[in-house]
Amino acid sequence: MNKFYLLFFSVILIFGCKNHQDENSDISQKEENPIQKFKEPTFTLAQANKLIELPLHCVGTEYPYKPGETLESEADLVEPETVHPIFYGCFDWHSAVHGYWSMVTLLKQFPEMDKAEEVRKLLKEKITSTNVATEVVFFEKPINKSFERTYGWAWLLKLSEELHNWDDPMARELEENLKPLADIIILRYKEFLPKLNYPIRVGEHTNTAFGLTFAYDYAKSVGDLELKQLIEKRSRDFYFNDKNCPITWEPSGYDFLSPCLEEVDIMRRVLSSDEFTTWMDAFLPQLADDNYHLKVGEVSDRTDGKLVHLDGLNFSRAWVFYGLAKQYPKYKHLENLANEHVAYSFPNLVGDSYEGGHWLGSFAIYALNTLHGK
Repeated sequence: MNKFYLLFFSVILIFGCKNHQDENSDISQKEENPIQKFKEPTFTLAQANKLIELPLHCVGTEYPYKPGETLESEADLVEPETVHPIFYGCFDWHSAVHGYWSMVTLLKQFPEMDKAEEVRKLLKEKITSTNVATEVVFFEKPINKSFERTYGWAWLLKLSEELHNWDDPMARELEENLKPLADIIILRYKEFLPKLNYPIRVGEHTNTAFGLTFAYDYAKSVGDLELKQLIEKRSRDFYFNDKNCPITWEPSGYDFLSPCLEEVDIMRRVLSSDEFTTWMDAFLPQLADDNYHLKVGEVSDRTDGKLVHLDGLNFSRAWVFYGLAKQYPKYKHLENLANEHVAYSFPNLVGDSYEGGHWLGSFAIYALNTLHGK
């Protein structure tokens, strides 16, 4: 019996020492590999002067161009500028829209930009009631009912929202000119959302959560209660019961949006604080860990129009992390992770190939604005 007790205590002693060694090893590992701190990105006049070059270059560049419409007949085989006299540049319609959003946003925040007058002149020349009427005619054709649904729709409302929130006489004129197109986009949302039985959970243009988020911001800004309540209802229908989002499966090769994080972005808007906290604990509980890390999307070839999407993913992840951290102190640590994502992709913006340069500036600006509360 004494031998048995001696053996028993020896085993305990051995495993106790091993566990203590493992704990020390873990502590040592953490000390050797602390979380790298990334500098918070700034948003300065000098940066604005560089960023404005991207939309200024692309909004008037008609080719290359990727049409997204369905041709009804031979009569539809026309130059892009014929049917889209405002949004014909930047490779495709939606990129042209957020190119204009970039110009409005930068001019609003940095009126002393070197090319401020050039931008103002361009906005007044292009966003006219006549040009908007031509864009509306295109959208009113039944065959174009799903055109740019919902990515381009969302950016058009974001442009309208930016004009609405800009205290400038020119902004009032441009907002009024753009209103008929915004109105038809709002109508499209109100027609489409009740019929959408299932959300679209992808990392590209048709992502439902992204389309809801920008439209929700617009509805709040302009006081469209019907659209706001519809988005709140459909967001709950689509996402309220979601749990354990597989964020480790991300990204897919062409993602510029995170399916998991886009859900976070809309749900933090439409849920109460208590509801959102409970929802997050079930949906992405790992984000509450101070040591949580998500590797940046790595771009292998920035001349490839699809592979460069991953730079956009880094910016869109960043704006979700910044927004979440600012609204909920529990997630403050995610700001550093957002900084890391911005640090990877931001240096490649200016001087990038047209495949990325025609649209990525908008994503960077939106991420920086989210960080700085704009």
